Amino acid sequence: MTQETSFKGDLVRQLAEILNDTHLTEIEYEVEGCRVRVARQVQVAATVAAAPQHAMPMAHSAPAPEAPQAAPAAPQDPAHDPDAVKSPMVGTAYMSPTPGSAAFVKEGDTVTEGQTLLIIEAMKVMNQIKSPRAGVVKKIFVKDTDPIEYGQPLILVAS
Repeated sequence: MTQETSFKGDLVRQLAEILNDTHLTEIEYEVEGCRVRVARQVQVAATVAAAPQHAMPMAHSAPAPEAPQAAPAAPQDPAHDPDAVKSPMVGTAYMSPTPGSAAFVKEGDTVTEGQTLLIIEAMKVMNQIKSPRAGVVKKIFVKDTDPIEYGQPLILVAS
């Protein structure tokens, strides 16, 4: 890069403060070709160590022929589902236009392309997340005021 960029310590501090306030693990900000990413490690080792570890032995105790038969009926990971609408940013999800009002959508609703599904607040800006296609809302993965990560599946809209 030939363009010189000046380091903005205040920006990093502001981004770190947003991480603390929203309990997110990372945030990325880009302006005029200068990208700043701030991340922190979450201390969940105690929680993971305290969690029961029975899932693995139970999964291995199932007969092998049954697993392939059950796989098509098992729900697909929403992060890899092509019908999942994913978050384009880090922020806070709001399911309705104002507190106490009806949600933009609920499971089972039919939506049109471009219809607002929810709002993500990022850095005090309310960003409408619109449906990329017409279809039916099959599943909503987030709740009102949930912290949202970049790329996180938000809503499943099947066409």
